[in-house]
Amino acid sequence: MKKIIFVCHGNICRSVAAEYIMKSLTNDFDVCSRAVSREEIGNDIYPSMKRELNRHNIRFERHYAEQINLNDFNNADYIFYMDNSNLYYLKRMFPESNKIMPIFKFTPHIKEIEDPWYTGNFEKVVNELTTCIKYIIKNIDK
Repeated sequence: MKKIIFVCHGNICRSVAAEYIMKSLTNDFDVCSRAVSREEIGNDIYPSMKRELNRHNIRFERHYAEQINLNDFNNADYIFYMDNSNLYYLKRMFPESNKIMPIFKFTPHIKEIEDPWYTGNFEKVVNELTTCIKYIIKNIDK
């Protein structure tokens, strides 16, 4: 089973939402989420994101934000990031890797997943993540 890691800045909004969205759509992958920063380590899903996931009937559990590490990197088949800032930090941690790609790689009309912690656009983010994940499921090997 292929291992997928979704990555965002703090692992309390986008990446963890992507993890649970994918788990709600398929059991064909081993999925988790991580942060590039250390700011939110140990924190649960941001309350506004929990509300949005509930509105979409996406089940989730108590979450403890974690930063991506070398063991995660080595065990992953795919690492999907949300925006260019995430990519910058991932490249500093893991230079030159074909495992690292944007979550929107297979989605022609989405070019970045904005951070709803700053914008407040939780519904837009969940909808875009769902679209991206459906394209990922169709386009990568299981």
